[in-house]
Amino acid sequence: MKLAPRINLLTLGVADVERAAQFYERLGWQRSGASQPAIAFFALDGLVLALFGRGELAEDAGVELADAGFSACSLAHNLGSEAEVDAAFQLALDSGARAVQPPRKVFWGGYSGYFADPDGHLWEVAFNPLMPLDARGRMVLPD
Repeated sequence: MKLAPRINLLTLGVADVERAAQFYERLGWQRSGASQPAIAFFALDGLVLALFGRGELAEDAGVELADAGFSACSLAHNLGSEAEVDAAFQLALDSGARAVQPPRKVFWGGYSGYFADPDGHLWEVAFNPLMPLDARGRMVLPD
């Protein structure tokens, strides 16, 4: 057996599910009717984002709850232009995100910035001219 190369569900451990869900709703994302007080779901393009209490997530996985901090992981939202990156970054800030690295031209030839959601999860908003987006907004990797 081989695992198919996909991710179906991404779960973020959060301090307060309702507060976190409201942040993502302010970004314009719609909470699914499958959501419950203890977990919120958002249907993304081919992926589901879940928000679940940090303690409950650690318990479910059978691991110790560590202090919140840098997790050596970031989520990315790629866009079609530098102007779109600037607009998305500002929307995130207006929705309650904290600026980590304002958008700027970067060494790999693109344009990107980082913000942190209310629980400190890092999000990158980027324009990458080397990996264009298709008509559905999905990244096209070179062969």
